[in-house]
Amino acid sequence: MKHLGVAFFVLLLIQNYGIFLHVEADNGFVKTKGVQLILNGSPYYANGFNAYWMMYVASDSSQRDKVSSAFQDATKHGLRIARTWAFSDGGYRPLQDSPGSYNEQMFQGLDFVISEAKKYDIKVVLSLVNNYENFGGKKQYVDWAKGQGQSVTSEDDFFTNSVVKGYYKNHIKTVLTRRNSLTGIAYKDDPTIMAWELMNEPRCPSDKSGKTIQAWITEMASYLKSIDRNHLLEVGLEGFYGASKQPSNPNFQVGTDFITNNQIPGIDFATVHAYPDQWLPGSSDEDQLSFLNSWLNDHIQDAQKILHKPILVAEFGKSLKLSNNTQRTKLFKTVYSTIYSSASGGGAAVGGSFWQLLAAGLDNFRDGYEIILSENPSIASVIAQESQKLGRLRKMYARLRNIEKWKRAREIKSRGNNNGN
Repeated sequence: MKHLGVAFFVLLLIQNYGIFLHVEADNGFVKTKGVQLILNGSPYYANGFNAYWMMYVASDSSQRDKVSSAFQDATKHGLRIARTWAFSDGGYRPLQDSPGSYNEQMFQGLDFVISEAKKYDIKVVLSLVNNYENFGGKKQYVDWAKGQGQSVTSEDDFFTNSVVKGYYKNHIKTVLTRRNSLTGIAYKDDPTIMAWELMNEPRCPSDKSGKTIQAWITEMASYLKSIDRNHLLEVGLEGFYGASKQPSNPNFQVGTDFITNNQIPGIDFATVHAYPDQWLPGSSDEDQLSFLNSWLNDHIQDAQKILHKPILVAEFGKSLKLSNNTQRTKLFKTVYSTIYSSASGGGAAVGGSFWQLLAAGLDNFRDGYEIILSENPSIASVIAQESQKLGRLRKMYARLRNIEKWKRAREIKSRGNNNGN
């Protein structure tokens, strides 16, 4: 009876919200239609996780079991999306040690991550550069250009200097056209990859008007799509608003605008991050949860009513250095319930990915936000329960699509029989 109730509920959604299940080729690429992600013709809802460390760890073949273990644990808990880095610029064990020069061993680590994700039926979001100095970031690109005689004085020259932009475009092309050494599939042709991300949390504080980042996103989105039309693209935004909705921000601006940045052609879905413990330091847990509720609902409504695009809560978390397990569990429940409320009502929220999933034995990557599912049974239970709820919604749409396919096939067969008579 429970499943029949869900089926009836979804049928009401289809009728009332104009959600249609189109029968089309099952090619495995995630697409968008209106405010929904679509996989093989059916709406796709899924929770996920961040694990930036995967390429780095997998570049050492003796440590690859940790990547496999993380994917296995994630799958057991209903997680279906993994976000990780496709960059490591300069410094120790880089992917790109200088502009256009790549470390094959590190690339093979990323090959393994993608091939292993496929085994566990997990879709991957790959970020292409960092806003911060960790793993090189925009500062490393600017330093490379400075070393070649370019007149650059700020990290934010990353967004405007033509040489730096050329370096970055070359990285886009190199990653997208990479042929996986394990599967033989070029990244741009691999449906295991759900989406590309232009930058992890882009910020340009030197131009709070937002014009610099708007122009950069426009240029880079167009360039990336000229190489790869198969995959979705998102910016990597935290969700801060520009002047049009500044009061919604947690007391600062970073030169981005959730609305205008996501309206750029080529940007397929929106993202929002949520770290009330960082953004509202010294505030009470109740105040942080109140902010979180408003922050998420504002972005979900704006994605639905203004952008007309899906939205993924691409990062959220609460540090155990600043809180306890009970407080963190409350935050997770708040995020997940907000997402499910939107998704189950035909809204724009499609899932949430917490920061960060770790495998056992990776103590060097602990940052206070880490979750090792086997060591955190209370939060693991919440993650599993909430992800299974989204999974049931996803599966119900898939069943309804199969019914639609069967009806279509029967109609075609019936017409054929009538013509034969």
